[in-house]
Amino acid sequence: MALKTRIEPIERELKLFLDAALGPKARSQMLADFATEVIEETKQQNRQILGAVPPYDTFVDGREGAPFSSVKPDGEIRAEFHLVHEALAWIHEQLQRHSPVLTGRYAKSHELFADGVDTENPNAAPPAAEYIFINTQPYARKIEGIRTRRGLTLRQPLSPQAPDGVYQAVAHLARQRFGNVVSIDFSYRTALGGMVIGGKAGDRSEMRNPAIVVKLRG
Repeated sequence: MALKTRIEPIERELKLFLDAALGPKARSQMLADFATEVIEETKQQNRQILGAVPPYDTFVDGREGAPFSSVKPDGEIRAEFHLVHEALAWIHEQLQRHSPVLTGRYAKSHELFADGVDTENPNAAPPAAEYIFINTQPYARKIEGIRTRRGLTLRQPLSPQAPDGVYQAVAHLARQRFGNVVSIDFSYRTALGGMVIGGKAGDRSEMRNPAIVVKLRG
């Protein structure tokens, strides 16, 4: 089953018609109770689809994380679930943000492959079983601090702007944020002719560049 199909959340249009005769406090409480019930039901339905409840943020009258009880009588409570395409967009943004800047070439060389094929647009990735971010610049390994000398792998970051590397750091951050929905691993892959070949976690062959591998759990 395609990844995109599997991760689409349950979506419904729900409206709560409140009795105008009720006082403002009572209407706010009814809206808060209704939102709590619907969000919990949606979480359980998505658990059945995904095998896990995806992380989500709530907004009360536009305020992130505000208590539901603070909603206005005619206000809005919204829950935004983070799914795989949100994860891909977030990872791409973080790779850009953490990239050391000299000529800008490195930041422009983050590519996303869907099942081994270059997507050309990280913000519109097609359905796939495996997504791989990789930087195609030959010095990407040095940015991560990976150098080989006399058969030994050394860690010595190339840029003081990225003392912890880029791909390793972003993979760690992404795993913390989206790890209960998708599997996220730091790995090594080779980009060749618009396709990704070979590589696995822990494989530091000089022919492979650091990569972030994203797969749907289950």
